[in-house]
Amino acid sequence: MVDGVDAAVARDSLETQIHHEFDEDSVAARLFEAAGGYAPTVGILGAVLGLIHVMENLADPNKLGAGIAIAFVATVYGVGIANLIFLPIASKLRRKLVIERDRKTLIAEGVLSIQAGLNPRVLEDKLHAYAGEPPVEARI
Repeated sequence: MVDGVDAAVARDSLETQIHHEFDEDSVAARLFEAAGGYAPTVGILGAVLGLIHVMENLADPNKLGAGIAIAFVATVYGVGIANLIFLPIASKLRRKLVIERDRKTLIAEGVLSIQAGLNPRVLEDKLHAYAGEPPVEARI
C-alpha cells in the first residue's frame, strides 16, 4: 500500500493470499474428517472378524460369547472414535480456520478502505457491519 500499488492489484493479492492460506491450513481438518469417515469402516471390519471367530466356534457354545463381544466392541470403538474424537476435532479446526479467514478478510477490507481514502467514521461503520456488529451509535 505504501508503494502506491493499484487498489485492484492489492485486493487481488490479499484475497489470493487469504484463500491460499485457508486452503493450506484446511489440510488438518480434512485429515480428521477423513479419519472420522474411515473409523466406522474399521469398526465394521473388526465386527466381521469377530463374527468369523464366532462361526469357527459354532460347535463350542462357550466360545461364542467372546466372538460376539469382539464384534460389538469393534463396532462401538469405530463409531465412537469417529463421532467422539475425529469429527469433533475436524469441526473445531474448521471453525477456527473460518474465524481466522474472516479476521484476515476484515483486516484486508480495512487496509484497502484506508488506501481508498474512505472517511474514518464510514470505515468504522463498514467494518462493524462486516464483522456483524452494530454501528457505534447503536452500541452507546
